[in-house]
Amino acid sequence: MVKGGVPFPMLSDPGGRIGEVYGIYDESAGVDIRGRFIIDPDGVIQAAEILTPTVGRNINESIRQVQAFQHARKTGEVIPAEWTPGKKTLKPGPDLVGKVWEIWKPGQDT
Repeated sequence: MVKGGVPFPMLSDPGGRIGEVYGIYDESAGVDIRGRFIIDPDGVIQAAEILTPTVGRNINESIRQVQAFQHARKTGEVIPAEWTPGKKTLKPGPDLVGKVWEIWKPGQDT
């Protein structure tokens, strides 16, 4: 992270034009509701989170997800829930089908 800022674009949407495109514009209130979208280098939305104003987002989970998408893109591996850098990933393929829970258990360290 860059000292005093973030290394990615953050924006404001005073007319709701962007919010309308992403389906998060609340027309009756005239504002966007909380939305977070992870968009890959090809312009494809890989993750979306939409919350009402009463619940805040978790920046640590957002960072973890960006790291997971970057790792998956780089390696072709499958990233399990609760993964953080350095933890076990999965190799996709026919041998994994129906056996994920034998290979990976939530909360395991590696």
